[in-house]
Amino acid sequence: MRSTIHRNFRGIWNMLIFVFFSIAANANPVMAPGLQGAWQLDTKEIDGKYTHVLLFSGAYFTWTTHETETGAFIMTRGGSWKKTGKKLELMYEFHTIDSTKVGTKEVMKLSQKGNVTRFKGKGLPKGDWKGLDQGVASPLTGAWLFSGRERDGKMSRRSTDLPRKTMKILTGSRFQWIAYNTETKRFFGTGGGEYVANDGKYTENIRFFSRDVSRVGVKLGFKFDVKEKEWHHSGKSSKGDPMYEIWSKRK
Repeated sequence: MRSTIHRNFRGIWNMLIFVFFSIAANANPVMAPGLQGAWQLDTKEIDGKYTHVLLFSGAYFTWTTHETETGAFIMTRGGSWKKTGKKLELMYEFHTIDSTKVGTKEVMKLSQKGNVTRFKGKGLPKGDWKGLDQGVASPLTGAWLFSGRERDGKMSRRSTDLPRKTMKILTGSRFQWIAYNTETKRFFGTGGGEYVANDGKYTENIRFFSRDVSRVGVKLGFKFDVKEKEWHHSGKSSKGDPMYEIWSKRK
């Protein structure tokens, strides 16, 4: 009896070992921390304090700097990105400091440890970028291009393939819109901050606005609905006028 029990136990043990190593052999390797989400770095310079915000959402990114206390806009740049090993490749679609960089690629080194990231390169701010919302998503997380507007009860559409673009990029908790032209390399304006999207209600809390710093701190509420990769956005504009916009999900 004992011999039979011993043989059965040994058989079960061997089977468990086999299953364990089979799973281990086919499991995905441990991945390095990802960049998706919002990151922030606060720096203190001779002329004041600055807040740098990086948004990575899908294949697109924005990198913006504003004064910490007033929200006064300093610069923004962005486009598409790719992470290869310990290198980050940025392809610019807009760049307010140097428009000649539009259409070009910049490569920088990066290191990540937990919820902290560092970027190394010429002219980059030094310090630890802290993650703000990694692993968090909303119904609107992603990059969107303006594609339609209702006026006087009629809907007019705009092609998203034109050089003139208005893009909104959202992580789990942060948003930014940018208007620019990839052909002429002109920049028209931007704004961003925190947002909440839940149960068809979308609320923005503006932290920076290139056109009017007095809008910093303003909260705006809208209605939203996502239908077939289109974001239907309605409410009142910052000027108080009725609005109905459509944004298409960027590939």
